[in-house]
Amino acid sequence: MVSRDEMSTSLDTLLEVTRFSDYGPNGLQVEGRASVRRLVSGVTASRALIEAAVERDADALLVHHGLFWRGQDGRVTGWMKQRLALLLRHDINLYAYHLPLDAHPVLGNNAQLGERLGLRPTGTFGDKALGWLGTPASGVEVELATWAQQVATVLRRPPIVVPGDGRPLRRIAWCTGGAQGHFEAAIAAGADAYLTGEISEPQAHIARECGVAFLACGHHATERYGAMALGAHIAARFGLEHEFIDLDNPA
Repeated sequence: MVSRDEMSTSLDTLLEVTRFSDYGPNGLQVEGRASVRRLVSGVTASRALIEAAVERDADALLVHHGLFWRGQDGRVTGWMKQRLALLLRHDINLYAYHLPLDAHPVLGNNAQLGERLGLRPTGTFGDKALGWLGTPASGVEVELATWAQQVATVLRRPPIVVPGDGRPLRRIAWCTGGAQGHFEAAIAAGADAYLTGEISEPQAHIARECGVAFLACGHHATERYGAMALGAHIAARFGLEHEFIDLDNPA
């Protein structure tokens, strides 16, 4: 068992939250009971995930996407009211870490995804070093079609692939989630392919014109592993019961 405040301090320190300017608050977003013994983790603080935490009598919920999204006007109505009411009624603490969880060098979304995809990190790029660069762990270049199939197997969904010029992949860049806007920075960093969660209209043209492959693999699918790793880490540190709950999302 650990106190709510000690858990907050530990998480905030581990993830270096003061380094990041984010659109929502990182850390404890909803205050629940004073002590935590049972922890549930997941990607997004959806109503379904909160309901699952209630069913498991969780004291705390740890997520990557909390209650706050870019462009919200702050009113507690509709889906926001429903989620917040559940958390308050059942006295559940909600911890959410967005950019800090993307960036952590071991437990973060990028680190965990790269490990599962068999990539050996060689560097970073972009603001706050959120983008990662690496090579196939085998040390041998890989064909795009072969690697896209590996990605599909690991993430359990086929990626959207814009093949570029079809070059063999020696240097691969990645950034989880909605990071399609980092594509040009990845190209400038020397990548042969860039993997992220989403694609917007401009990236297909840029891939074709610059010759660098673009793989959009799903926002949720690419960010499934950070909260899982962080939850397991903090549970081991404080002797908590922990369960990661993966609620599928097609986005």
